[in-house]
Amino acid sequence: MAAGGLAGLLPAQTQLEYALLDADTPQEKENLVYQYLKKMDSRERDLTVPELGGDLEWLNTEGPISLHKDLCGKVVVLDFFTYCCINCLHLLPDLHALEHQYSDKGPNSGRRDGGFSEAAFNSPQGIAIRNNVIYVADTENHLIRKIDLELEVVTTVAGIGIQGVDKEGGAKAEEQPISSPWDAVFGNSISGTQEDDVLWIAMAGTHQVWALMLEDGKLPKGSDLKKGVCLRFAGSGNEENRNNAYPHKAGFAQPSGLCLASEEPWNCLFVADSESSTVRTISLKDGAVKHLVGGERDPLNLFAFGDVDGAGINAKLQHPLGVTWDKKRKLLYVADSYNHKIKVVDPKMKNCATLAGTGEASNIIGSSFTQSTFNEPGGLCVEENGHLMYVADTNNHQIKVLDLDTKILSMLPILNPEVCDVPDNLPVQKDKIRNLPKLPKSAPNIQLPSLTVAPGQTIQFLLKLTLPPDSKLNEEAPNSWFITAEDNTWLLQGQCLSGEIKDVSCQTIIPFQLPRSCLSAEAILAVRACLYYCSKGSSACMMKGISFSQPLQIGSTNQSSLTQVELIHTFVTN
Repeated sequence: MAAGGLAGLLPAQTQLEYALLDADTPQEKENLVYQYLKKMDSRERDLTVPELGGDLEWLNTEGPISLHKDLCGKVVVLDFFTYCCINCLHLLPDLHALEHQYSDKGPNSGRRDGGFSEAAFNSPQGIAIRNNVIYVADTENHLIRKIDLELEVVTTVAGIGIQGVDKEGGAKAEEQPISSPWDAVFGNSISGTQEDDVLWIAMAGTHQVWALMLEDGKLPKGSDLKKGVCLRFAGSGNEENRNNAYPHKAGFAQPSGLCLASEEPWNCLFVADSESSTVRTISLKDGAVKHLVGGERDPLNLFAFGDVDGAGINAKLQHPLGVTWDKKRKLLYVADSYNHKIKVVDPKMKNCATLAGTGEASNIIGSSFTQSTFNEPGGLCVEENGHLMYVADTNNHQIKVLDLDTKILSMLPILNPEVCDVPDNLPVQKDKIRNLPKLPKSAPNIQLPSLTVAPGQTIQFLLKLTLPPDSKLNEEAPNSWFITAEDNTWLLQGQCLSGEIKDVSCQTIIPFQLPRSCLSAEAILAVRACLYYCSKGSSACMMKGISFSQPLQIGSTNQSSLTQVELIHTFVTN
């Protein structure tokens, strides 16, 4: 808005606010607003709104929006929004209602049970996995969903699909309204006879931690509960950073991440409490809620954030969204989202330090953890053997893999089934092998050193190809990599045998997992690539190939879960 117009608008707006406070009836208020708008219309020239800057990045639109061409005569809602803020998310139903009322295209429903091809979710966040069942915090549907991997069916186990305001619970799960569940983790009740008989839920919407009883049992400081009951376990529902020996009197502020340390001396839930920028603990003996790191002592101050390594309250985090427990090392890892880092916490000493990330919001896979970067990492987990940690690097749209033994960071390749052929039986597999590209006879064959591996181990081939000077990749040609094992086709069953090479300026990651049941102690795997490139100065194009031969020694002893092999070659001009 023009500066002169703004100076004249503020007094008039202030007068309107005071007049509305003095008005007694809705009709008086309506008349006051009408007169105000009429007055503003008469000053149209003084209140011209300038166009938005031309260098802005527009999301969910076909192009830049003009205030005068596209929005003239329309009511425009300007709303501060960040996807990690639960209070912002709770405005979405109001915005959806406005969209539905005033737009020709209303919002689509994101809730549907059924088979894998027909089920639908709405911004799912955390998951908990047990055997062949996955429980999902279906955040914007306000539901807990169950995915059966054997039956390939999705069902609803808690919630009614509408945001709840109940802060007590206690009804049967499928009849109990819940609010924006953000994470879930399995645990044990104190009187149950079965393992994993409780699903703990980070109920971000009501600033609490809830429990879904998967079997009959009893919670700390609670009475006996029947299977299927869903209720509040900790948190008053007030948005606070309040610790208390009584779980119902404690206060959280958008609890977003949960993990369990069931062993002594901890026997607790760790909670990433996002809006207070703290990590808290909930005792599974008596329900006591205690501070671990971050924040400050004033329970009403939710702005004690920062990026400081230290102990207890001297450490500072900024909107942590995820936590995971390392059973092997007895350490807690934290996705410190707004600091773009992964932190490590020693719960015994209450010490918090940076494990990975520089603090810069970018996407660099460096030679070490501290030289690599993230962009608002939102979730993380440590695999069962404690070798690898997987990080959901949210704004980079990637899964990063941190090898906790070697301190090497890599990217987990996400295979697209539409462009990757994965044969699941031998006849199909042989057809796929016959259809793979044929390399030219001049293609070099590079012999790699023998690699000792174990059944079930993952090998990550890092393919880095360099074109001759003044050459460019023909992007319209079928540039690809593929894997063969001529005398050991059993190695290839269930594998992704080929993939595209879209850009030679960065390395292509090719994953390969050995079968858990190997038919031979020795095998040779071949990784091949076929490229089409052209001279920049002429129309001359050519096809080139390269083959890497990788001998494998398959032992019975456990190796590191992930082994990386570099495949490097520079093509030369004939």
